[in-house]
Amino acid sequence: MIDWEDIQKEDSEEELKKLKIFLFQENMRIAQEKKRLEEEKARLIKLQDDFMKDRVTLRDELDELNRRTLNERKRLKEENLFFDKKMQILTEGFRSLEEDRRKFEKEKKAYLERINNQSSSGNADAAGVAEYLFRSIGGNSLGVRKRYRDLLKIFHPDNLFGDLELAQALSKEYQKRRDNQ
Repeated sequence: MIDWEDIQKEDSEEELKKLKIFLFQENMRIAQEKKRLEEEKARLIKLQDDFMKDRVTLRDELDELNRRTLNERKRLKEENLFFDKKMQILTEGFRSLEEDRRKFEKEKKAYLERINNQSSSGNADAAGVAEYLFRSIGGNSLGVRKRYRDLLKIFHPDNLFGDLELAQALSKEYQKRRDNQ
């Protein structure tokens, strides 16, 4: 450090020149250091601004990602509910089909037993067969007429394996159903 009192006492020009040079150099060094610090400050401010922009961008991206994730979860939940409803409908349908199959098997068994009993007693009932063939039609007159025509094509006595007794029973059953309508 410079002792100014010693310099004033000596008052030598040589010392004053050295001191001026030293002060000039020190001034230049301080100015350069100040300039470097200002540049560093500007660079840090720019980095801080860039960081804040990146932070805002990242926050926006995270918000968008969260929104998409919530929408996907909601969609997935809805699809799962829809799938569960479909599965319930299918399960109910299969259960209903199984009940119908069992009911049909019972009816078939009862009908075959009745036919066997009639056959064993010697009077095979063609009327029972005709009634059975018209059974699923219900009360629809067009359906009854179509069924009658289709059955006559199969069982007409002029066909190779036709059956006169069954054709007559079909005609009687058709007349009976037509008269009931």
